[in-house]
Amino acid sequence: MCRGLDSLPLTCLERAKELKALFGSFLQKTDHCVSGQCKKSNKLRLNLDEPLTWRESFDKLLSSQNGLCLYRAFLVSEFSEENIAFYLACEDYKSSKPSKMSAKAKKIYDEFIRSDAPREVNLDHATKDLTRANMENPTASCFDLAQSKIYTLMEKDCYPRFLKSSTYLELSRKPKRAEQRL
Repeated sequence: MCRGLDSLPLTCLERAKELKALFGSFLQKTDHCVSGQCKKSNKLRLNLDEPLTWRESFDKLLSSQNGLCLYRAFLVSEFSEENIAFYLACEDYKSSKPSKMSAKAKKIYDEFIRSDAPREVNLDHATKDLTRANMENPTASCFDLAQSKIYTLMEKDCYPRFLKSSTYLELSRKPKRAEQRL
């Protein structure tokens, strides 16, 4: 489930398809809008320009609930969803109560970092060794280096491919065409 969308009963893949369809339906309705102001009949708050902001920076993509969900669905399609799952688990871990840090740290380490972990992320041996050493006395910063490396990997590798994906290109081009018709 996408972080921040826990109340929705949909998986990220279903959510991504729904968002794509909703963006498309809003774009079709723009012919009947006056100066871009439409009444939204859907509960979701969508902005036609939102996909355009995702191109500005990787942080803007991650800070958007819709963007994060579509990006996560994209990573699932590329079989690298463990990267965003690890990144989000680290973000959640940093805000954990000190009494729960040890158990959460072990869970994150076992799921993403240890050799043969079920969702092992691509980290070099030095980073894994440092993170393993940090596990002896878990603090809020014990995953910082590993999280930073995965963030950089996503930003430099996966994010540019996301921006070139057919789903993103379709969403980012439609608002421009709709604006030209107004």
